[in-house]
Amino acid sequence: MRRAGAALRFFACFALIVLLAACNRGILDPVGPVGQAEKTILINSTAIMLAIIIPTMLATVAFAFWFRRGNSKATYRPDWEYSGAVEMVVWGIPVLTILLLGGITWIGSHDLEPSKPLDSPVKPVSVQVVSLDWKWLFIYPEQGVATVNQLVVPAGTPINYQLTSATVWNVFSVPQFGTMIYTMPRMTTRLNLQADRPGVYDGFSAHFSGDGFPGMQFKAHVLPPEQFAAWAQGARGQGGPLDGRAYTDLLKPTSYVKPMTYGAVAPGLFDAIVANKAPSPQMLPHNPPSTEQGAGHAR
Repeated sequence: MRRAGAALRFFACFALIVLLAACNRGILDPVGPVGQAEKTILINSTAIMLAIIIPTMLATVAFAFWFRRGNSKATYRPDWEYSGAVEMVVWGIPVLTILLLGGITWIGSHDLEPSKPLDSPVKPVSVQVVSLDWKWLFIYPEQGVATVNQLVVPAGTPINYQLTSATVWNVFSVPQFGTMIYTMPRMTTRLNLQADRPGVYDGFSAHFSGDGFPGMQFKAHVLPPEQFAAWAQGARGQGGPLDGRAYTDLLKPTSYVKPMTYGAVAPGLFDAIVANKAPSPQMLPHNPPSTEQGAGHAR
């Protein structure tokens, strides 16, 4: 009976390890410089805190074992009340820990300021992000196209995001890219990220926003620059225009919306959303840029 129980526990632990090994590591598997810097901060901060936690846990066990009732070697000192060495340890180590954590936070907060452009010889690509109920709209002003619940960016290229909300507060997050940031109505937030490894990554809203919140997810596709240029060119021949009428339809609350592409975008649409001005259904789509322009911006 005992052997059966031990075997059951072993297989349960083995299954748990296998399941955890198959999990997406998210922020622990960054694909860009911002995500990598945040991973470093997370690991360093954890190591600093463990430098206190682990010795404290070991000391607790050691003290309990040494001063157990059956240890005749333990000295009973009922009048002991002060030790300068102990005071130095119990105050000095926490102070040093706070200074180290504070320094890491201070430096990281300035180096990873979301609106700060990334250092790169490659020209950044602009993406305008609008959170809706309950979906994401991505506008590419330089390429003249837009997508819903599908973010497409070139690898190794800084992406300059401008973000706003057409409804309530939300949080734009692609964990493997790096920093998450709020989208707020009648405000524009800025975020600069970069993904260096081609692939498909999970994106979502990290702020509860109503009944359809679970379906407010999207896929972030990172393509080689040449494929991104080809995608932008092909997108201009797909779907209808994102004009006032199409945007009015997008405003209707829907969840688990399948990805879609618009081949043209009405001029000034993002600014109109930020200004909380309902676009007219008669807004004409922006004239799509030429193939040369689109490819140039993608590069």
